[in-house]
Amino acid sequence: MGPTLIQFVLPPQVSAVEAHGDDPDPVLCAEEEELVAAATPGRRAEFATTRRCARDALAHLGHLPTPIGQGPRREPLWPDGTLGSLTHCARYRAAAVALRSTLTGLGIDAEPHEPLPPGVDRLVVVQDERPMLARLHAGRPDVYWDRVLFCAKEAVYKAWYPAARTWLGFDDVSVTLDPVARSFTATLLRPWPTATGITLGALPGRFAVEAGLILACATIPPATVLVASPASTTAGRAP
Repeated sequence: MGPTLIQFVLPPQVSAVEAHGDDPDPVLCAEEEELVAAATPGRRAEFATTRRCARDALAHLGHLPTPIGQGPRREPLWPDGTLGSLTHCARYRAAAVALRSTLTGLGIDAEPHEPLPPGVDRLVVVQDERPMLARLHAGRPDVYWDRVLFCAKEAVYKAWYPAARTWLGFDDVSVTLDPVARSFTATLLRPWPTATGITLGALPGRFAVEAGLILACATIPPATVLVASPASTTAGRAP
């Protein structure tokens, strides 16, 4: 069997499972059922399939099946000694997990390979990223680079928030995309306070455009310390 799509962007210490559609008979733990008690059937199936992917990925690390709860910003809550990230978009769900001894932060995101909706780029793109996007588009006009940038920043947030416990906006990060290496570097435009006392100025990541999808993964290396400074009060988005 060949590699899964999400494996194109993951470091080797990460276990991941993906699904191209929802499980026909989705199963949830009682704790998880409470989280989607008022959800539509479609949302419940999406939620359950992504949680099943997470349990399968954890099993590859030797963990028994366990509920995947939800934190105050809807971030997934992982078993002791592990961390991870979930993502879903049309016809695609995935979960990635790792041991805390190997990473401090892990975020994945999947997006359809389509342009951003009109006006969204004003919220996502910072000024110093615009010349880069213009160069990338000139070289590869078949790639929706604005959506790649959005996907990378979503992955960065998912890696950042569980480690730092502070909000990180689109305009708080500048991403440099390398189309040859299919990698990116996310530079924090200001330092932030954290609940953990860790230091960090940039996050490494990888991206791929495959099978009509954009995939991205951002990581925070082990034993990283996040730099302290005033926190933003902007309302958060769901990891």
